[in-house]
Amino acid sequence: MLKINKILSLISSVFLFTACATSPTGRKQLQLLPDSQMNSMGVASFNEMKKTEKISNDKALNARVKCVVEALLNRNGMNPSEWEIKVFEDDTLNAFALPGKKIGVHTGIFKAAQNQNQLAAVLGHEIGHVIAKHGNERVSQQLLVQGGMTAAQLSVDQNSTTGKAVLAGLGLGASVGILLPFSRAHESEADEMGVRYMANAGFDPEEAITLWSNMQAQSKGSGPQFLSTHPDPSNRRKKIGAMLPEADKLQMEALNKYNPPECY
Repeated sequence: MLKINKILSLISSVFLFTACATSPTGRKQLQLLPDSQMNSMGVASFNEMKKTEKISNDKALNARVKCVVEALLNRNGMNPSEWEIKVFEDDTLNAFALPGKKIGVHTGIFKAAQNQNQLAAVLGHEIGHVIAKHGNERVSQQLLVQGGMTAAQLSVDQNSTTGKAVLAGLGLGASVGILLPFSRAHESEADEMGVRYMANAGFDPEEAITLWSNMQAQSKGSGPQFLSTHPDPSNRRKKIGAMLPEADKLQMEALNKYNPPECY
């Protein structure tokens, strides 16, 4: 009978040897699906959300979001006209970006993003997810793990007590051992890209630390880091803090080229 750790080792090896792309920060990535398919999925999801969720008509709020997004995109060599932005009337602490260049902002995010710099930290992070193609990577990981689970099901007696325990343990093991660490890697990478994006646009990168402190204060708390899809908040702030000398220089260079952003 194949043991859990042997199967997980096999799945991990597949991840290593099928990495077929490199992220903007130089990390090896697994991308099994074409960009066109991921973009279609993102557009379809966003269109469905626009039908089912209430879109905010608050002109001032929409103008703030648009101003921050346009500064982030324009000053990082991206074309704002290619992106669609919607603010949704939703009290949850959330913002997101989808393949196909779609950005959604929940009104609840403003409980944590209390100024233009903090909103730039949130939206720079979300844009980073799209540019780094994390959606493709996550779908590809799920496909491979599902393949590994199928192989495990064929190699154990699923009706025996031991077999059921093996499959249950494998499902948890794949989540904790492979999918969650990859998700945390995506979040850390998006943080890194987002801080650079906001600094390049002239926003204050030090506000990214305050933003994530506000997010933690507004949240109900999180479990252990190894069971979370997001980095531990204190580790997150520490890593961003280590980036600040570089990010502060980028901001100064940006302010020598552009007027300071004035979105709020």
